[in-house]
Amino acid sequence: MVTSEFHAFIPTVLKACVEASEAIMQIYQTDFDPGIKLDGSPVTKADLLSNAIIKKALDQTEIPSIMEEIHNSSFEDRKQWKSVWIVDPLDGTKEFIKKNDEFAICIALVHKNQPVLGFIASPVSEEILIGGKGVSPAVVPFEKINDPENWKMIAPKTDVNNPLQIAGSRSHHSGTELKFNQSMRELFGEVQFVKKGSALKFFDIALGKADVYPRFAPTMEWDIAAGQAIVEALGGTVEHAETGKSLVYNKENLYNPYFIVKSKAVIDRLKK
Repeated sequence: MVTSEFHAFIPTVLKACVEASEAIMQIYQTDFDPGIKLDGSPVTKADLLSNAIIKKALDQTEIPSIMEEIHNSSFEDRKQWKSVWIVDPLDGTKEFIKKNDEFAICIALVHKNQPVLGFIASPVSEEILIGGKGVSPAVVPFEKINDPENWKMIAPKTDVNNPLQIAGSRSHHSGTELKFNQSMRELFGEVQFVKKGSALKFFDIALGKADVYPRFAPTMEWDIAAGQAIVEALGGTVEHAETGKSLVYNKENLYNPYFIVKSKAVIDRLKK
């Protein structure tokens, strides 16, 4: 697959993001009852409806999918795939249930185990963050998905925030994270924290409102793949917390290792 081929999928995915977001918001505005999956995590009608809408759209591309809310193919089959969509139809279900507006849709195209195209949609703000290999990062308002000239293009921020802004989850904390935060203080001086649920943290990284995002708690491939494609398009990295290598996808085990997201500005400062 060459760059121009997967660029042709952008309109299909943007449309699916909008349609799934609209379905999610219809349920969000009701008194829904969440359920519990076999792994103990919550699920709602919104997760399942969004999943169905996105899967129908992605099936048109004839590229297979790995999705949170379906029974995924075995690794014996998956390891033969050169390209695959990796999807979280409602990232931040816990935040959705709390009704704090901090949830998202994540869709990534992975080619040869590397994320090459990412979409993170905010149903509440009606915007989609997009970026990837040869795709200039942008924030796309829902009403402008067919009008690229009016997308809000994003350029990498050249300077680290002062104080350094560390993005973090509302729901997960650990001793390792505290140690990381201390190491950032030693390198950059004063730090502040940007707490936000779901992949919306990648909006903050992409827009320069946050500089780093450490994650020392379990996540799945569909939580991060889209964000990695976008961050890398902005010159940043999403690295294994221990090895420093970029995360890879469509692994036998779909859990991610602990990782650290760094903006280009942070990487450049650390080189000095």
